[in-house]
Amino acid sequence: MLASEDISTANDSLLTKVLSLHPQVALRPEPFGALAYHFDNRRLVFLKHPDVVTVVSALHPPLTLAEVLTQCGISPRRWPSFQTAIASLLGSEMLHEH
Repeated sequence: MLASEDISTANDSLLTKVLSLHPQVALRPEPFGALAYHFDNRRLVFLKHPDVVTVVSALHPPLTLAEVLTQCGISPRRWPSFQTAIASLLGSEMLHEH
């Protein structure tokens, strides 16, 4: 298991990554946020906040995650929760790195 410092460092490194929605993933808007469905691995993920949907939808090269968060008007104090959500989406193959 990773120590909390290791997790923080891993999440901080996400800020410099160029990410996008996997080409096999579709987002379906919902009142709570959105559903993300991966057509290859058949995973279904709930995006539980509209701001997360906004950020995920804005991810595209050549922008880094930090640039997208800034562009979407997300306060830097909220970035750690977004980094955790993005790390989870990467782990479930909803997003991919360029």
